[in-house]
Amino acid sequence: MEPKTVFEGTSQSSSSPAFILMVPEYSLDTNASLQQLYCVELSEDLVLKIGWTNDCVEVTMSKHHHHRHHSLLSSLLLLSLSLLSPTTQSDYQHHYHQQQEDTPITRFQQYLRINTAHPTPDYTAATTFLTTFSASISNLTIQLLHLTTPQKPLLLLTLLGSHPSLPSILLNSHLDSVPTEPHKWSHPPFSAFHSPDGKIFARGAQDDKCIGLQYLEAIKNLVKDSSFKPLRTIHVSYVPDEEIGGLDGMAKFVKSDVFNGLNVGFVLDEGQASMSGEFRVFYADRTPWNLVIRAGGMPGHGSRMFDNSAMENLIKSVEVVGKFRENQFDLVKAGLAANSEVVSVNPVYVKAGIPSPTGFVMNMQPSEAEAGFDVRLPPTTDPDLLKRRIADEWAPATRNMTYEITEKGPIRDYKGRPLMTPTDDSNPWWSVFNQAITAAGGKLAKPEILPSTTDARFMRQMGIPTLGFSPMKYTPILLHDHNEFLKDTVYLEGIKVYESLIKSLSSFEGGSWKL
Repeated sequence: MEPKTVFEGTSQSSSSPAFILMVPEYSLDTNASLQQLYCVELSEDLVLKIGWTNDCVEVTMSKHHHHRHHSLLSSLLLLSLSLLSPTTQSDYQHHYHQQQEDTPITRFQQYLRINTAHPTPDYTAATTFLTTFSASISNLTIQLLHLTTPQKPLLLLTLLGSHPSLPSILLNSHLDSVPTEPHKWSHPPFSAFHSPDGKIFARGAQDDKCIGLQYLEAIKNLVKDSSFKPLRTIHVSYVPDEEIGGLDGMAKFVKSDVFNGLNVGFVLDEGQASMSGEFRVFYADRTPWNLVIRAGGMPGHGSRMFDNSAMENLIKSVEVVGKFRENQFDLVKAGLAANSEVVSVNPVYVKAGIPSPTGFVMNMQPSEAEAGFDVRLPPTTDPDLLKRRIADEWAPATRNMTYEITEKGPIRDYKGRPLMTPTDDSNPWWSVFNQAITAAGGKLAKPEILPSTTDARFMRQMGIPTLGFSPMKYTPILLHDHNEFLKDTVYLEGIKVYESLIKSLSSFEGGSWKL
């Protein structure tokens, strides 16, 4: 491929021209998108490209004979640094030296750099990385499952206990993450930039690649200790598609023969960060409904006044829904209920009108209008009562209205009970969990209902006690946000917490207990 000049610029340290060349390239560093790039043609078969973001340098060269030039790398990196400002040089040197060591932090960064954001998550790279790391841990068996398509793998790891007939422990996390808007981040969202003050910036840093790797780091440390002899078998699962509902991930897994053979007795899944010095723990999730309300009415000239027009009916509906939302929110503001303990209803779109080349036809009243709402139900909600309210008050047929509900998961377990795991003495797993947190030097906040939704609901539906837990103290809640980060000290503390949890849960001698 012939090099082609596509942009000309000037370096920061020289007035000489710099060229961006499109050439076949061999990447030597990160997959972060470059903000600036300078190229030097060293010979007929070697074109050096030096570029950087706010946080790292990338050096690439042509594929032809690149193996002959590895001895140049040290000089090339020095040349790269000479192009940077003093502040960027300092940040890069901090970043570069971190990459020379194989530590829990650098492994975390490697995992975070794998782009598993929808709509095209790189599940293959993620499972390959996890499989490689798992293979370095003694006595772990590895299974790669494909319950739907080859593009959606599920990784299952197993550490056999001395009493495998006892119900096992399952530690779950998901492989995927939500999309990003890179231009709104301080650092590229898949660069895993490690700042001098210890913050690791990346999509998935909190949700939830942190716990996925903390499980493995904790097991890696435990198996080195000759005193660690788990009675119960420990499974670790990495599932796809949690962020888009889990239907091709955990929902399929829990119904499989493989899962049935695991004899799972207790599950830990993801939680949320705590801004205080207490760890948060979640015994239930809210269940999401997608609600679409449609209104019909007489079309006609924009100057006429109609009874029960489509827009009039929809506006009345939105007002009624808004009043319900206000009443629920008043309970939260008055301190009578937590945000996750009420039914939240949030409008997400309105669609109506006759489109025109410049917008909408303003002198026509539409015959149809619709609005969409995100509804979240705590497990204590009676879904039948809410459906009756929707039919009678929010979208009554007497006003030419219809509605459609898409339920995004279960709200009752296999016995028809609310999807909740007890957090009292009636649940022996709760006592073991609580004591393990204390043994690790931690303290639990009051157990909560998670405001959002996780894969934990699929295990709870089967009557398996499941807690949502992510050991992140003194940390702002940044899941799905710009500049998601986790501090290195918080991440390392979490590994120690999981060591205590895994050791205690796997050595619990109590009998089988199921909801």
